[in-house]
Amino acid sequence: MRGSAPGGALAANIEITSVNVQRGDVIQIGGQPCRVADLVQLPAGAKRLLFETGEVLTMHAQSRLIALRMMRKW
Repeated sequence: MRGSAPGGALAANIEITSVNVQRGDVIQIGGQPCRVADLVQLPAGAKRLLFETGEVLTMHAQSRLIALRMMRKW
């Protein structure tokens, strides 16, 4: 799903893994949107996601989630 966001950016729901997760991605956890503030690489392809609100989530190499990503218009 794609749509326009305020400021002219495009927002898209995409499937993310520990390989392609980025700062700024918004993931819903328990019905609450959480924006990724920082990433820490862990062994075996895992990543620890640190959210703006202070929560932490570990994505393993096989984890797949849906995130909202803001995309720039060219």
